[in-house]
Amino acid sequence: MATTAVHYAKEDPGSLVESCQRALEWILRTHQSRPIRRCWIDAVYTEEEITLLEEEVLPAMAAFLARVSEIERRLEAEAEAAWDPLPL
Repeated sequence: MATTAVHYAKEDPGSLVESCQRALEWILRTHQSRPIRRCWIDAVYTEEEITLLEEEVLPAMAAFLARVSEIERRLEAEAEAAWDPLPL
């Protein structure tokens, strides 16, 4: 059975969420017509739970990552502005 691993930069929440998002998308994509098992109990995810993952969890992850990107762009712009040489 093929598996996917979660790889992220240590202590970087954005990297962790991005990696988890890719792993969840992979699970949903590779189990489209098969049940998704739970590792800790003998039960599979229901159709309703899978729909919630697709319609609520994945968009929430995407919104989080978009907000992180906005913050990073602002920080990069501030850092670049701080290093611009003053006109002579």
